Amino acid sequence: MSESLSVADLSTVDRVLATARSIRRRIDFDRELAPEVLLECIDLATQAPTGAGGESWRFVIVSEPLLKAQIAHLYREVLDEFAALRGIIIKPTQRALVERLHEIPAMVLVCAASRPPAEVAAQVAYYGSVLPAAWSLMLALRARHIGATWTTLLAARQQALADLLGMPEDALHLVMLPVGYMKNATLRKAQRLGAREVTYWDRWGDGMAVETRSPRES
Repeated sequence: MSESLSVADLSTVDRVLATARSIRRRIDFDRELAPEVLLECIDLATQAPTGAGGESWRFVIVSEPLLKAQIAHLYREVLDEFAALRGIIIKPTQRALVERLHEIPAMVLVCAASRPPAEVAAQVAYYGSVLPAAWSLMLALRARHIGATWTTLLAARQQALADLLGMPEDALHLVMLPVGYMKNATLRKAQRLGAREVTYWDRWGDGMAVETRSPRES
């Protein structure tokens, strides 16, 4: 039988969900992260629901200084290429992360143990078996006052990253979370579109029904 949450527990869960921000600057670069803490978070992450791909997630924790510097160099290359291609200016927070990425206490790379299939439906199941775990990991970190940034830029350097990490040929990198304890970070809810602005009822484009009827009404 499922266990309902108390009001206090529900409030805590809601706060974690509402304030899971990307932390790029307010990181304590001098405070070490105990391996046990990261493993505890990954244990929670692997409780995420899976699709047809099953438990295909794999996690690589990088804390060795030289390896972090090499990965940071790859990251900077991709970010600069992306900015030039899109004709955009890199945000100050992103630039701040890049400048000190090699100093981050740890990098957690979320990978898949196999390559994605060709069919769209199968791809949805494939990514749906890994990405929920990555998000649960970010939430578990947030609950422990550990900041993280969800970044997929390194997916553009699959072979180079695989060579650095000794990944097998079939493995695929998906998400990197640079992590460290937060320092002087103020976490608030972000300004987002409300549920009634992005939700349709029964038919695409029919949003007004959300205001006037319940799901049981015909």
